Amino acid sequence: MHSLFLWVEERAALQPLLDAARKKDVPVHRHTVWYYFGGMTVFLFAIQAVTGVLLLFYYRPSAEGAFESVQFIMAEVEFGWLVRSLHSWAANVLIATLFIHMASVFFMKAYRPPRELTWFSGVFLLFVALGFGFSGYLLPWNTLAFFATTVGTEVAGVVPWVGGFAVRLLRGGEDVTGATLTRFFAIHVAVLPAATIAGLAWHLWLVQHHGMSVPPSVDESKLVRMKFVPDFLLRDAMGWLAALGVLAALACGERGVQRCDIDRFDA
Repeated sequence: MHSLFLWVEERAALQPLLDAARKKDVPVHRHTVWYYFGGMTVFLFAIQAVTGVLLLFYYRPSAEGAFESVQFIMAEVEFGWLVRSLHSWAANVLIATLFIHMASVFFMKAYRPPRELTWFSGVFLLFVALGFGFSGYLLPWNTLAFFATTVGTEVAGVVPWVGGFAVRLLRGGEDVTGATLTRFFAIHVAVLPAATIAGLAWHLWLVQHHGMSVPPSVDESKLVRMKFVPDFLLRDAMGWLAALGVLAALACGERGVQRCDIDRFDA
């Protein structure tokens, strides 16, 4: 293993990253528990990415094939129901953990100088996550998804001056049609993932650069710190394992219901 590491290190120069991981520490105080929600959100996004790629092998983004492909995934593909349910539930839990993370940052005043850009990058990622949820809701192409998207896109129409243009831009026309489905699919699997990777890389770099923020109510002179690797990371991983167990339980509980596939929408 040492020889393999030396071979990789000579070609990829990973030592600076390892040194940064070893030097990083986390402040320990009564609010430390809120730090775990940032890593939890990243973990849930990783689940979304993995399950989303697996679903791409079978999903057909067209008005004629979308609903049938989802039915095929749920009924015929081995463990397809599990992958799709994990994708759906992880999206809901991700939004919840992201709001908790943002709320904890706000109430602990972690946006104070010089961390303003860290806060702004987090807000950007919040809107990207909401965009994931909105664009993905139409993809099953059933009645519920159609009418929910119709109402959701009409909200953009109330924006002064540009409302009509915004609605046509989102829908790819005047109404929600197969063109809307194709457009939302492209946004969901290409535009938003690219924005997430860029925003997340910037956000994590800022967190690494400035370190973990300490609430103003905590006396930093008496602060105890733990190493990020392996102490905090192992605790983080335990939370990820618990979250994965909860997601699996929710997915298995949904197995017999298949609540998203109410009926096919024919437009």
